[in-house]
Amino acid sequence: MSALGHYLEEEGIATVAVVLIRPQAENTKPPRALWVPFELGRPFGPPNDPEFQRRVLRTALNMLVEDGGPVRIIDFPDDDPRAQPDPAWQPPFVPAAVTNGDADSLASRMEAEILLLQGAHGRWMEQHGRTTVGVSGLAIADCARYVADWLRGQAPPSPRDGFSAPLILRFAVDDLKAYGLEAAGAGPAKPSSPSSPTGSGTRPQPGPRSTRCARYCSPMKTSVCG
Repeated sequence: MSALGHYLEEEGIATVAVVLIRPQAENTKPPRALWVPFELGRPFGPPNDPEFQRRVLRTALNMLVEDGGPVRIIDFPDDDPRAQPDPAWQPPFVPAAVTNGDADSLASRMEAEILLLQGAHGRWMEQHGRTTVGVSGLAIADCARYVADWLRGQAPPSPRDGFSAPLILRFAVDDLKAYGLEAAGAGPAKPSSPSSPTGSGTRPQPGPRSTRCARYCSPMKTSVCG
C-alpha cells in the first residue's frame, strides 16, 4: 500500500494510510501514515463505538492538509477505550470441568461448552441481529464435533463437496472462535479488547477470563491451518 500511495501521489492524488504496525510503516515509508495502537483488524478502534472511530478518521484526514513529508508518520494519541477492563463484564457462565489435559478430554470439553453457550449467543443475536458465524456452512455443533475429531487425531474427511478437509477445519475453527467471542459480548457490559483471546495488538494482551472454546481454537488454527 505504501508503494501504491507514492504512485497515486505522483498522479496528483493525496493519500494517507492508517497502519497497525509502526515498524512496517517505517520500512515501507508511505507518504503519510497514522499509526494506531489497536488490535490487528481494528484500524479504527473497537466496534460499536462510532464517535471514537470518527476521531481516528478525522485525525487521518487532517494529515492531508498538514505540512510535512515527503514521508510523515504520526501516532494516534489515545489507546483503545476498551484496553481497560469493564468491571461490569462477566464471561458467560460455564460450569467448571475437570480434565486430565489429554486431547480427547479437551475435545469433549469443547463440544460441551459450545452447547452451554447457546443462550448467551442467542442474546447476542437478539441485541445485534447479525453474526459472523457461518463461513464453514456447518451448524455450530457440527463445527465443534469436526474440530474435536481432529483434536482426537481422527483426521475426518470434509463434510462438504468442493472443500478440502484442512480448509473446512480452518472455517470450522473460525466459526467456533466467532461464536465464543459473540457469546462473550452479549449483554450491556463489554469485554475489554485485551480480554479477547485473539488480541494481537502491539501492546501486552493479558487475557483475563474468557470463553475457553476460542482459546482452544486459536493455537489449532495456527498450527494446523497456517
